[in-house]
Amino acid sequence: MTKKEIVRTISEEIGLTQLKTKEIVQKTFDAIVEALVEEGRIELRNFGVFEVKRRAPRKARNPRTGTRVDVPEKFVVTFKPGKEMEQRVRELEQAKARAVSAEPIKSGGDSPPVPEPAGVSGVYPSGTDRG
Repeated sequence: MTKKEIVRTISEEIGLTQLKTKEIVQKTFDAIVEALVEEGRIELRNFGVFEVKRRAPRKARNPRTGTRVDVPEKFVVTFKPGKEMEQRVRELEQAKARAVSAEPIKSGGDSPPVPEPAGVSGVYPSGTDRG
């Protein structure tokens, strides 16, 4: 979901113009960022906690060349979801698991390949040999 979609949804629900709603949403995001910069932590009840943490310097490897690289310390923003968010996501997981287990088994896509009968050349309709 994008910020534009959030603005549209909120605008429709509360009856404000999208322009005014966009301004409110942006001010909210700006306040969150400002609180993180100034205080290093913001707790939003029933949503979660954003926190600025220091990531220590470390040694790593360049995956392309394999050479060792020094990665300097840096500050990162972490997010820990609140209890309500955790619970709703867990319920979503459980609902999806129930839906998957209730689906009838379909023939096709996920079944193992069937070997070609003897005498079939392996040439596909496009004329290219993929064997």
